[in-house]
Amino acid sequence: MPTWVCPQCARHFSRVGQSHECAPAMTLEEYFSTGPEHERPIYEAVMRHMDTVGPVHVEPVSVGIFLKRARSFAQLRPRQQWVALSFSLPHPVQHPRILNKVQPYGGSYFHVANLRSPEDVDTMICGYLTEAYLNAPDRRRAALVADGSSS
Repeated sequence: MPTWVCPQCARHFSRVGQSHECAPAMTLEEYFSTGPEHERPIYEAVMRHMDTVGPVHVEPVSVGIFLKRARSFAQLRPRQQWVALSFSLPHPVQHPRILNKVQPYGGSYFHVANLRSPEDVDTMICGYLTEAYLNAPDRRRAALVADGSSS
């Protein structure tokens, strides 16, 4: 899980003092009260899968929902007709819902899948989310392993 909580806005981040728009996260109910109707069922489909993978910190903010482990591994951002699911992987992937060019960024590849319904959260998308989650390691655990405190 994230390792630093901003004392002003109470949001979670991977680095102490990480720059951010210092505004508190919303509750899920506050967030979904104003969004498009197609957004919540897609979020729920994503979270049904993530519940099988491991603990996820869910952070609803004005622009979308950030899914975090030690750092953000995926974002859900509402659009008029779909939800843009973004995630980074160490390699590019192809999927019928990934319509924009996959962008290299900081040694990873940034992907955006346009999801129009919960059915679009298919086996391949779930696999990409799992991989993105596993590539956002829990830094506290990594520090313990590096120190020899845990195996």
